[in-house]
Amino acid sequence: MSLDLTARAAGAQAHVVADATLTRTDVERLIATSMAGNKEPLYFTDCDFEGADLSRLDLRGAEFHRCTIVETSFFGATLSHTRWVRCRGREADFASADLVDAAFQSSDLNNTSWRRAKLASASFHSCKLTGANFEACTALGLSFVETLLVGAHLRGLSFRKATLQQLDFSDADLAGVDFREAIFDGGSLKDAHLKGARFDGADLREADLSGVRLVDAALFKGATISHQQAAVLVTELGLRVM
Repeated sequence: MSLDLTARAAGAQAHVVADATLTRTDVERLIATSMAGNKEPLYFTDCDFEGADLSRLDLRGAEFHRCTIVETSFFGATLSHTRWVRCRGREADFASADLVDAAFQSSDLNNTSWRRAKLASASFHSCKLTGANFEACTALGLSFVETLLVGAHLRGLSFRKATLQQLDFSDADLAGVDFREAIFDGGSLKDAHLKGARFDGADLREADLSGVRLVDAALFKGATISHQQAAVLVTELGLRVM
């Protein structure tokens, strides 16, 4: 394990840990060292936390670059203002964690759990969140950009007045989701579960609406769609457009 004190790009000092396989005991020691000094944030690069139990640890302000967090537990951890870049985190557990203002970029987070997490002002850019569970999370200001949310559980979230850039909601559970006045810049709602979702005033002209069922069509009342999408919806009703 390499441990140094060095300057980050932003100019702040940080404890840098590189090319290490870390256990809970290792991380607790690093936190204690940081707190005993000048409270420099921890900066992990190319580290392996696979399967580690890091639940309820205070890692606020930490950065994770190209790290492996596959099946790692961050349950109830304090992760506010953290940054995660190009991490691999299949089935990681972020349930009940404080992730306020956390940022995830270009990371594989398939089948992760975010149940009851605090995700206010958190962001996901170019991430894979297939099968992720966001049940009952606090999500004011939560944003997704160019992200796969295929089969994700997003029940009850609000995207009201948001511009949704290239979000793939195929097969996702979007029951009760608020899309009022949202603008879909590409992306897909193909075969999504839409019971109780709201699209009043939404602009859906750039979204893939294939697979929308008769029972769902009424949900789009007041939304804007293209002529081509209208033809697709009619086709789903079993009618032919001549």
